[in-house]
Amino acid sequence: MKTLSILGSTGSIGTNALDVIARDEAEFSVAGLAGHSNIELLRKQIERFRPKAAAVADEEKAAALVDMLGSSSRTSVLFGEEGYRELAALKDVDMVISAMSGAAGLLPTMAAVEAGSDVALANKETMVMAGDLVLEKARSRGVRILPVDSEHSAIFQCLEGHPRRGVRKLVLTASGGPFFRRDAADLEAVTPREALRHPNWRMGSKITIDSATMMNKGLEIIEAMHLFSMDVDLIDVVIHPESIVHSMVVYRDGSVLAQMGIPDMRIPIAYAISYPERMDLALPELDLSAAGALTFLSPDYEKFPCMRIAGEAARRGGTAPAVLNAANEIAVEAFLAERLRFTDIPVIAEETLRALERGGTFSMKAVLAADRWARDHAKKRVDTMQKAGPPRTKESGPAPARESNNNKDSGRKIQ
Repeated sequence: MKTLSILGSTGSIGTNALDVIARDEAEFSVAGLAGHSNIELLRKQIERFRPKAAAVADEEKAAALVDMLGSSSRTSVLFGEEGYRELAALKDVDMVISAMSGAAGLLPTMAAVEAGSDVALANKETMVMAGDLVLEKARSRGVRILPVDSEHSAIFQCLEGHPRRGVRKLVLTASGGPFFRRDAADLEAVTPREALRHPNWRMGSKITIDSATMMNKGLEIIEAMHLFSMDVDLIDVVIHPESIVHSMVVYRDGSVLAQMGIPDMRIPIAYAISYPERMDLALPELDLSAAGALTFLSPDYEKFPCMRIAGEAARRGGTAPAVLNAANEIAVEAFLAERLRFTDIPVIAEETLRALERGGTFSMKAVLAADRWARDHAKKRVDTMQKAGPPRTKESGPAPARESNNNKDSGRKIQ
């Protein structure tokens, strides 16, 4: 039996992971579950899977969760940044599923690596911010990092059994998001409600907005660069609206290997946690005759500049990708709060990246300092842009509620 912990269990990846685990409880058990603020869902997950420990964002939510679980519960409740790290480093855990949203997932993921647990990685920010540091630590601890993102899982599968010297380039597919065919002039007026309607995937709000701006693909390029030791200029992107081909590897002899399947995140999750075996998920098979024509188009880097900006950060290296990620998180948060135009998101990211001074030693301390600096810089820029005029006419009604995994509480344990 493989023992798992999940960082981000109440998000879309976490809930899908628990669905996969529930399909074969003879093979998997759950030691830890970490959510953020959705303690009602976390309570249900705890009662269903009975982990040793759970973690939430702050002490207030931890106390509420303890009350909800009752005195008979044997699950220890942790909280805050330190609590997340403690849960990630639980003893006798074979694998940690890293699915927290954003930069908040970096330190808990590193704690899992340092504890010697394999990592099923869905938190791309870990690789974006500190890929070299995390991979170096993983090698020293004998830890495997297996990708969960559908694109990186596809590349991982297409590389299996083939010498890396035969690889010419990697090709990441992108759905194009909800606005790929919309005129560039219309993007300024895009609302959060519109941007949160992804045509193919059901995801958390942050990654859904990143998909709409195509920053998600830019971050995935940086992640792939680290995971597969590939030069950033040998990683291409192709728009594939049907989301059937999840990514491809081009070999030196002209062969192209592609991984295909229905757009369901349970498939790459299952492959990561059961690797090298494959689980019977009882999901619908891909029916190519029913799918019809598959479309492949070139990205529009002028209409969606985030991929270009991410490439610039990757080439600069050091803390530049961490700065890009932090500025983007602040800009997306401001857009969802209706304080910023959709088209201002890449502006904030690029201006913050260009304000970064070069030099310095690359270390975890430097990464965290750069993250803090970039957030402060981006927040000031958002305030300046907002004072210059309202971002747009607000849509009727509030944007959909969203679950965040950003953690600001440094506490640890309440029970």
